[in-house]
Amino acid sequence: MGVAGSTGPVMDRDEVDRALARLGAEHEAIETSLLALQDHAGRRLLEGAELTGVTKERWESTEASITLLWAYFDAYSDALRSAREIRSRRRWSSREDLVELTELLRGEAVTVAGSATAMANAPTLPGAGRLSEQFSLSTLVDRMNDLYAASLDMVVAADAVWSALPARIDLLAAELQRTRQLAHSVGVRPGEHPAGDDLERITRTLTRLREEVISDPLAYWVPAPGSSAPGGGRPDISTYDREARALDDVRREIEAVLTVRQDAEARLVKLRDVLSRADRTLAEARSARGEVLAKIAATEVPVVSGPPTVLQEQLALAAEYRRHGQWHRLSPLLESLEQKADDELLRARESLTAVTAPLAVRAELRGRLDAYKAKVARHGLAEDSLLVERYDVARRMLWSAPCDLRVAEQAVLRYQHAVAELLGTPVPGRQEPQDRGGEES
Repeated sequence: MGVAGSTGPVMDRDEVDRALARLGAEHEAIETSLLALQDHAGRRLLEGAELTGVTKERWESTEASITLLWAYFDAYSDALRSAREIRSRRRWSSREDLVELTELLRGEAVTVAGSATAMANAPTLPGAGRLSEQFSLSTLVDRMNDLYAASLDMVVAADAVWSALPARIDLLAAELQRTRQLAHSVGVRPGEHPAGDDLERITRTLTRLREEVISDPLAYWVPAPGSSAPGGGRPDISTYDREARALDDVRREIEAVLTVRQDAEARLVKLRDVLSRADRTLAEARSARGEVLAKIAATEVPVVSGPPTVLQEQLALAAEYRRHGQWHRLSPLLESLEQKADDELLRARESLTAVTAPLAVRAELRGRLDAYKAKVARHGLAEDSLLVERYDVARRMLWSAPCDLRVAEQAVLRYQHAVAELLGTPVPGRQEPQDRGGEES
């Protein structure tokens, strides 16, 4: 070990040989990386693309960094070659050789003369803007590593976006074109149907998205939080995904319209049948109301409205749409009509039930009266005068017209009460009528 100088102790021959071997390995690794960067598909695409926005700014800086990187590498190669030449002068290097090698291998003996443009476009580097700088070989390696990582990060990010999005957009655009043709075949057009408007909007969005991705891929790059590795992140495909979902929605709607075209006639026939049943049920309810008013007294009978003409008009319009192949108009109309027709049939049935309720009450009273008469006969009380009298009164009321249900029910209850007294059983769930002695004959 020699006397210490400005670069520290003078290196001996073994130290020099080890340093040269390490520097040689680093030189080979750096050269391999630089050549790989030079041949990277993303870098070639960036060189030939008409860039805009953040990608244009980043690429201008990256191009300058790559230029500076090669300048650093050339200076590094020259210094390494000089050191090897000094070491190869003699087998056993002299002290003067070792001092020179120590200065070259450890000191700031490497001068890099770069262009002002290259330096100015590498703002991340200390001392950027100077026309030349002095480096030690280790500092130069660190500087090259930093430049390489930043350059590769930019190239990989742009390449990742270009690899992920344009192909997907093209596939979606092809699917969009097929959907547009299908939509046109069923009359779904812009300005006439919401799905047609959606297709126009999706088309415009995809066209703009592709243009932006091609010219400014870094605008669609999301760096990974906390990642320092080159290319750490992912392409932003949120806009693509949103439009893909929107196209799926439109496609389902158009498929629904196609389904309408295929089964429109069957659905129209079913609609006519449902509305016809509703009309017949309402007619039955109106007829039953007349019967109830004639046969039942002292009761409220709801009024039965006629069939709504608007449904028949809409049904005629639906048939018109089918004849003219206006499937996009027929689809929502059929869905609305089917729901309204079901509601109308339900309303008609409820009207019939409400109107015939008094007749059902009378029928229940008649059945109850006859059931108690049969019970009396089984117990041998069919000839009991009070039971015969009360039965005749109840029966006369129930089989006469108009029938007063309230009075008739009281008569049936009196008969039930009389039967219960004779048999010694209660009348379930019924109010007890008056005493036997207070009954009318």
